[in-house]
Amino acid sequence: MDKLPQTTLYTSLLLVALGLRAEPLPPENVTHFAKQIADISPRHSQTAVIALDLASNKLIYSHQPDTLLIPASTQKVLTAVTAMTALGPEFRYVTELWSDAPIRHGHIAGSVYLRFNGDPTLTQADLKGIFASLAKQGISRIEGHLYLIGDKQEQLQAPGWVWDDLGICFAAPVSSFIINQNCVYGQFIPSGATQASMVKLRAASYGVKVSSDAVFDRQASSDFCQLDLVRLGQNQYHLRGCYPGNEAIPLAIAVSDPEKFAKDTLSAMLKGEVSVAGKVQIGDLIPQKAKLIASHSSVPLPELLTTMLLKSDNLIADSLFKQVGKTYYRTQGSFTHGAAAMKHILTDLGVDLSSANIVDGSGLSRYNLLNARQLADVLSLIHRDARFRGLIASLPQAGVSGTLKYRQGYTKPPLKNLIFAKTGSMQGVANLAGFIRLPQQQDILFVVLENGIAPELNKPSKPSFSAHFLTELLREIPPAAQVSTSSQTDANTMKLSH
Repeated sequence: MDKLPQTTLYTSLLLVALGLRAEPLPPENVTHFAKQIADISPRHSQTAVIALDLASNKLIYSHQPDTLLIPASTQKVLTAVTAMTALGPEFRYVTELWSDAPIRHGHIAGSVYLRFNGDPTLTQADLKGIFASLAKQGISRIEGHLYLIGDKQEQLQAPGWVWDDLGICFAAPVSSFIINQNCVYGQFIPSGATQASMVKLRAASYGVKVSSDAVFDRQASSDFCQLDLVRLGQNQYHLRGCYPGNEAIPLAIAVSDPEKFAKDTLSAMLKGEVSVAGKVQIGDLIPQKAKLIASHSSVPLPELLTTMLLKSDNLIADSLFKQVGKTYYRTQGSFTHGAAAMKHILTDLGVDLSSANIVDGSGLSRYNLLNARQLADVLSLIHRDARFRGLIASLPQAGVSGTLKYRQGYTKPPLKNLIFAKTGSMQGVANLAGFIRLPQQQDILFVVLENGIAPELNKPSKPSFSAHFLTELLREIPPAAQVSTSSQTDANTMKLSH
């Protein structure tokens, strides 16, 4: 029963926070809409909601905008703005190969140093390309060692990451050493009725070993049948338990020791590429006298952010988060430095994060806490600041792209095509933050946070509260005025340039 006065109370407060001058909707309209939302609000979970008409600067609705909740992957909206501010649109990750000796008759008369810089998109093929460039320079042999250089004593996971997730690729370790997203793939394959089934990894899983005594429950007869992946260290794992069914299932396993994975991968990969007389080993520093002989660059930051937002890529988000901390404080990147840098940067941009708890850039940590007002502040900044406006087109589009392409409730009208927003989902959490983009009208900014969802209610086959809320919200928005075909074309062309 407290929703109606809350809506009116928070109107002026929100607009001050967003830096906008606006008039609230007439009380009777707010009351009518609030009653509609009260009818569809979940009973057992906690919600926080904001909706703002950016055409008239009018607050349409707000509920508990200051309540701190787990943001999950809506946190990536903050990461995108912070990275664009601290690193700039020209930023690229660069992986470099250095030599400490002269080149004589196609031989490097000394050692080489491969500097990893935390490129979350670096692949084995990219590394092959670096060494293939040596052949183009006429270099066929390295007389010394290959040293792999990266940060020491790294934070590989942020505080608050769920222990169960650490063997899964979406929670791969965030290191300066990254190859193939620090993830290996394979299959869990059935065997005979009396034998444990086997795990078969793909060829590129260098140094990774998975033992198994797990079985397939072909008749699905067990009431408690589940697989459990035990992390043993040194990129070794054990699969135990059972799986209901009789067909092979895919596995995607995050490495536990990225430094060792890099060493094992390079040791195997260089066979047949370049002859190395010495060993592949972890090094400390690149000698001052060394010269750069080859490198590989990632795509520029805007493309990295598009992938991060569309696919909700955690490794890109947290790699950038640590890179921001490294750049801002001119020291080794870490989650601690990234969190402090994000707070400083966004505060300078006018976002009040004094009550927030920032732990990582991906939203994987259960320790992250944001409120709807803070997310709305960041979205408002994206919408009005030319430096960030391009991020809107990088958000998932309902029924079209990214994590909203197949999301229940978003694949058909009225929400299909109109919603551009970042999802945020984990056990018990279903959030959405972004924009409704209507033809011939200014955008509607919205944030819908829902935490504390019971597992049996958090099923992807059912539309979320956010889908129901946005459907009701669209019914409240008056239809756009009719315009000529030419004007409509111009408006669509300029939509991202408000």
